[in-house]
Parts: sequence; structure tokens; C-alpha cells
Amino acid sequence: MDATGRVAPTGDGAGPLPAEAGQVSEKEARQVAEAARESTWDRPSFGKELFLGRFRLDLIDPWPRSDPAEDARAEEFLAELRAYLESEVDGAAIERDASIPDEVFHGLARLGAFGMKIDRSYGGLGLSNLHYCRALMLAGSVSPAISALLSAHQSIGVPQPLKMFGTAEQKRRFLPRLAAGEVSAFLLTEPDVGSDPARLATTAEPTADGTGYRLNGVKLWATNGTVATLLVVMARVPAGAGRRGGITAFVVDGDAEGITVERRNAFVGLRGLENSLTRFHDVFVPKENVIGGEGKGLKIALTTLNTGRLSLPAMCVGAGKWSLNVAREWAAERVQWGRPVGEHEAVAQKLAFIAATTYGMETMLDLCCLLADDDRNDIRIEAALVKLYASEMAWKIGDELIQIRGGRGYETADSLAARGERPVAVEQLLRDLRINRIFEGSTEIMHLLIAREAVDAHLSVAGDIIDPDAGLGRKARAGARAGAFYARWLPTLAVGRGQSPTAYGEFGPLAGHLRHVERACRKLARSTFYAMSRWQGKMERKQAFLGRVVDIGAELFAMSAVCVRAYAEQDSRPENVELADLFCRQARLRVDALFTALWDNTDQVDVAAARRILDGRYAALEGGVVTPPADRPWVARWTPGPSTAEDVRRRIPRPE
Repeated sequence: MDATGRVAPTGDGAGPLPAEAGQVSEKEARQVAEAARESTWDRPSFGKELFLGRFRLDLIDPWPRSDPAEDARAEEFLAELRAYLESEVDGAAIERDASIPDEVFHGLARLGAFGMKIDRSYGGLGLSNLHYCRALMLAGSVSPAISALLSAHQSIGVPQPLKMFGTAEQKRRFLPRLAAGEVSAFLLTEPDVGSDPARLATTAEPTADGTGYRLNGVKLWATNGTVATLLVVMARVPAGAGRRGGITAFVVDGDAEGITVERRNAFVGLRGLENSLTRFHDVFVPKENVIGGEGKGLKIALTTLNTGRLSLPAMCVGAGKWSLNVAREWAAERVQWGRPVGEHEAVAQKLAFIAATTYGMETMLDLCCLLADDDRNDIRIEAALVKLYASEMAWKIGDELIQIRGGRGYETADSLAARGERPVAVEQLLRDLRINRIFEGSTEIMHLLIAREAVDAHLSVAGDIIDPDAGLGRKARAGARAGAFYARWLPTLAVGRGQSPTAYGEFGPLAGHLRHVERACRKLARSTFYAMSRWQGKMERKQAFLGRVVDIGAELFAMSAVCVRAYAEQDSRPENVELADLFCRQARLRVDALFTALWDNTDQVDVAAARRILDGRYAALEGGVVTPPADRPWVARWTPGPSTAEDVRRRIPRPE
């Protein structure tokens, strides 16, 4: 216990909740987050090497291939899914009614869509990550709410954690139910706990007879929470004699006594989303429902997200494809000033951006899926990069599409249809896309998460040098390790293959782009090393700098992927070489601007200004308008105990 009376977490982050829930120091929060991440690299990672200045093109070239037999089986399912979506699902009605009809749940269940990622031995389809993401992309093009339903159920809900960490008995008990059409949800976030899990307040007290646990707490923003019959719940088990304790993952029956769905949350987009505020009051969970053991909950969550994050960019890629179709057809037909608007340079630039960026996002996603399906690669950095990149770029695509469509882009589909025009829901697209920059790790959190992995090699050899808690002995040993590491590593950053004018010549017109990537990744590694030397322990607070480092890495990864893919497909799809060249030319400009901004920026004055803003120095600037009422708290407080609200859960009836 420290001087404040709080119980400090153990070194592995499994310690009990501090005495007063929610009062956690910055150091404690970092310890918990650090303990949850995977600490070893036992498989190769293109992304990890890229941030170290090592352009390991051999890790992605030749372009990975999928199993032809599995491709054929998956294509049959995708054809059935497309036919069902086109004939039976009314996306406009889901948007208008803010609800996915029961019949759609039944239809998706008949097709096996709730078991796409579940092994065939448990009644699922056993699709690869590649084909699963293509199914989500297809479903999302008709209704993003359906794609979110299927993704939350399978990518972060019960199926994926059980696939990776569940016992044989857990899989046998739960997976057939889920493959048949029952829905699952993942419950981690709480009213005052988002990306800082150290402050998790939901508890799981072991019962006196040792048969299970009693859950108490409130969970916010549980996608599928109003319809789910099986839940993955993260709760804190108190440490004790012979008990590890810590944040733990449980499979919980959605109809268990003591569970109340108190609210269905409503959002600016994804209006068909079944998202809940759920209360647990003395909910009994048998000990057999613990996933992976006590204290392993956050590690399970983060490991699950390594591949689970691929579902979100799948929906972004689908949005890019949909946007390209609308932009192309509209810009070719709409005439202004005597020419189709697409022939005007101002619009032509937007069309080129949408096409090139969609190709880049799709290629990054396909590569990540193929690497994940291979299972010989560590894709934690790559999956995080594609989630970050696709969510940001898809939002820009949606914004540019509205601009191309003009006033019609801002108008609702129903309003367009009412006067006889094609009901293209561009404004809905933008509303639906916005959440992707927040879902499954906000852009800001993703920057920090990826940056932590990117500098892992440095921290593993030199971390104790800048650790204020490290003694002289640890610092001395770290100094020796760092000296040996940097003596070998730093010289490799000076000269590389990218400086040879003939390097990567087999890639033809794309060779120059790969030479640029090789040079840029070494420059990025040098910049990172210089920043660590300059700021040392303060580096973690240079979040704007770290964000630019990550954004450069994302662009370089994307450029590498499109060149390798286009080269592999040059005979069957020669137009992709043109798209890859277009994408790389645009990306290189973004990379150059980011490198400049690493050192030429307003970060320091922005931070100083923010302090003054928070202190109210410029509060007079807020005058002259009616501001929101201040009669309620920013974050609603909750108190333990039974629910006093009406249970608003929705149960999908069994098909007749």
C-alpha cells in the first residue's frame, strides 16, 4: 500500500482495484496497460521491422496466396449472402426504423453468417479472415448496422476469445449455440472507464463455496448488448491467498438473474445498432466460465483484437468502394460549365484520391488477412495500422464524396427519392463512418499503442536507463545492452538498398516507390532514435510526434503492400499497376509533409495554450452564445445495487 492508502498493482498488473474505485495514478495505469500487452516477438513482423529501419520486403513478397479449395467454398457462401442481402434486406428501412428486423436475424442465421469465424466442427462456416472480412464488407454495403452486428458478435464477442483461449468444454458448450444464430457481445467499457482499464470498477467476487463468482457493476456501450444471449464480461477479481486476481474475462449468460439492460443507446450513425447500458447485480457466474484464467482478461482482449480489428477496416473498404461507384457515375453524368464535373481538375483530384485510397485500404486489409490466415506472422502492428489508416482515410473519402455530390450529398436519401432522384444515402455514409475513428481504439489511442510496439526493441535494451525506478545496477546492465545493440543497429541506418538506382528493378514502374520506402523507413528509424535520445523518459508525452511517426509507418506499409500486390497481379489486372503508382505518388507527398512536421510544428505552443484554455484564461471567447446547460454531470455516476430501471433487452424469437 502506498502513501495514499491505495493498494499498488503487482508487477504483472494483476493487483486489486485501488481502495477508491477510479482513483488510479498515471504510473498504475501504465503498469496495468503494459502488463496486458504481448511482450515477446516469436514470429516475424513486417511492421516491426519497418519501424526499426529494416525494409523486409521478403516478409510480404511474393504476395501471399489463399487455399483455392477454401476460396471456392467461401465464394459459394458469399454468393448466397449477396443474393439474400439484395432480395431480402431493406437497408433504408433499418436506417429509418433504427432496428434490424427479426426476420433478418433469422435469415442471416440460416445462411450461417453468425458462425463465419466458428470452426466447422462446432457448426460454423470456418471462413478465413480474408473471406470473413469480404462478407462484412458486402453486408455493410447494404446496412452498416448488420456488419457491426456480425463483427461485434464474432470479432470481439464470445467466438474469438474462446477460439484462442477457451477450453475444449467451453467451446463445446457455447460455440454451437452461437454458430446457430445466438448473438454475443463484449463488455469492457464502463461509464467512467474507456481506454484506461486500470480503473475498471466491475467486480467478480469469488463465492464462499468456490463454485463461481458474483458480478457487480455497470457496463456502457456494449454493441449487441440489447440482443445478446451470451456475453464476454471483463471484471476485476480481488487478489487473495492463493488467488491471482486481476481483470478477468468471463462468459456470462445474457439471461442470468441480476442482469438488467437499462438503456439502448442511440448514436448519430449506425442507427440499427443494438447498443446497451447493462447493469450486473450479484450475477452468479460458474467458475467454469472463466476464459484463460484469472488476471488474463486484458491480455485476452488485446490479443483478440489483433485479428478482431480487421473487421472494422473491412467496412471502411466497403465504404470506399461504394463511394467510388457513386462518385464515378455522378461525376460522369453531372454537367457544369459545359463539361462533366469529373473533368474539372478540382473534382478530378477528389476522384483520384478516392480511387487510389480505396485500392490502398483494400490491399492493406487483404495483406493483413492473408498474413493472419497463414498464422506464421505476428500482425499486431499491421492490424493496428490498417485499422488506424482505414478509419481515417474512409472518413476523408466520405467527406470528399459529399463535396462531389454538392447539395445532394447533404440531402437525405428519402428527400432525394421524394422528388424522383436516385436515393443515394451519402449523408448517412458519413454519419456511419465517423464512429470508426473511435471504435476499437480511437485514433489517438491507436497512435500510442502502435508507437509503443514500434519502440519495443529500444525499450527492451535501454528502457532501464530512462526508468526513474531503476537502480544503478539495472541502469548499468541496460547501458551495456544498449551499447551492444546500437553499435550493430545504427550503422545499418546510414546506407541501404534504396540508394541504388537499379534496386527493385523487377517491379518495373513501381521500383522507384519501393526505393523511396526503403530510404524513408531508415530515415524514420533515425528520427525515432534521435527523439528518444533527446526526450528520453519524456518521450511518452510527445504524443503528437509519436502520432506522426506512426502515420509515416502506415503510409510506408500501404505503399509496400500496393506495389507487391500490383506486381503479383500485373498480368491478370494490369490496371492495378496504374492504381498502385497513383496511390504511391499521393502517399509520398503525405510522407514528406509528415517528416517535415516531425520537427517543424506548433506542438509546444499548442500544449502551453491548452493549459491556459483549461485554466479558463480565454473563457471570454465563449461569450455571445447560449452554451449547453450545466445542470448535469459530464459522466453519469452509478451506485451499486439492484436496477431501478425497466429492462429493455430485446429477445429475437425463434423462427417458426
